[in-house]
Amino acid sequence: MFSSGVYGNVRAEMGRKEIKCSWKKSTNNIKDVFEFLGKMGSGTFSDVFMVRERKTGELYALKCLKKKHLTHSNLENEINVLRRIKHENVVGLEDFYESRTHYYLVMQLVSGGELFDRILDKGVYTEKDASTVIRQVLEAVSYLHENSIVHRDLKPENLLYYNTDENAKIMVSDFGLSKTLEHGVMSTACGTPGYVAPEVLAQKPYSKAVDCWSIGVITYILLCGYPPFFEDNETRLFSKIMRAEYAFHSPFWDDISESAKDFIRNMMEKNPNKRFLSEQALRHPWIADNVAKDIDIYQSVCQQLEKNFAKSKWKQAFNAASAISHMKKLSQSDSCPSPCSTPDIIVQSASQDDLEALETCFDEADALDPNGNPVVPCSNPDLADDDSRDIDLGSDDSRLEPAAKSFCIFSLTETS
Repeated sequence: MFSSGVYGNVRAEMGRKEIKCSWKKSTNNIKDVFEFLGKMGSGTFSDVFMVRERKTGELYALKCLKKKHLTHSNLENEINVLRRIKHENVVGLEDFYESRTHYYLVMQLVSGGELFDRILDKGVYTEKDASTVIRQVLEAVSYLHENSIVHRDLKPENLLYYNTDENAKIMVSDFGLSKTLEHGVMSTACGTPGYVAPEVLAQKPYSKAVDCWSIGVITYILLCGYPPFFEDNETRLFSKIMRAEYAFHSPFWDDISESAKDFIRNMMEKNPNKRFLSEQALRHPWIADNVAKDIDIYQSVCQQLEKNFAKSKWKQAFNAASAISHMKKLSQSDSCPSPCSTPDIIVQSASQDDLEALETCFDEADALDPNGNPVVPCSNPDLADDDSRDIDLGSDDSRLEPAAKSFCIFSLTETS
């Protein structure tokens, strides 16, 4: 925690968290403060609305969280981090309110949409566009690292456009898993497995280099439209990540510059001590010099993005701590994987019944497991047998069992 003492402490009261902050404002009815203009999105424990402050007329994004759902949340951590950082490429926290039943985070309004959705809407897309995006992400992350903050959950869903202007800037969001580096290393497993660094999955101490690995994965996807690591079995997926086993497949990478590939190799270096840091990445020719190709790769990239990354609220999220716990059980037993999360890339095959069940899960507060995580059974027995991709990223490891026929939607859990 921060040494200033401003944020106070967290105390358990009646089974829920009460956050004590000197700058927190109380309200009996949040609608007295803000005019609600429409819902922007939903999560397991929160809803986000576009609002207008009645006193000033300013527009904001209001994140509303029910107190009864915060036992396993990272709200205090997210607030502590957000109040500390100010950067043009980071979504900022403007204010914080409390009512009897809710906490309200008043966030800077970012209205340009998610990164992948924006690319799909562009019509023309080049390697140079990808370089511009990654440069902005690196500038934000470099700022965080200079201030001893590690994001720990960088992924495309957390990269938003500031507005709908053609040249709008990229904004880094979602600091629920961010952590202040006190001694240079951390050990808590967290993040999204498709983007998490090998040392996290290996349960080794890690540093800010984990963010650079994630940026490497994002860069890879931006240039081809599919993830560097894909398996329909989570154990094989983690194994590939831990070995940094990826490739630049033809024909998808034929038009991509060697400079871009070199950048990715340095960002997705298995050894964190050899991996680029954000400052080094900003000096790489693919970022700093005008070497990124200007060839239109829109058709090939977007075709793969549409196949491999589902849109909107039923995107699947993972919690690496849960995943590692699952792996640890497997290492102690010869049994097949227990029903748990499968990669994002598989969820697109879910049936309409699955999607309706998932919507119900978000809507019903009681549809939670003992850890506060909604669990959605998959009614499609062929969920793990998706063969619709143009590229085969399968594994030859025949010892491992097929993927589980269910998936879980994990919420943010409290980390240290």
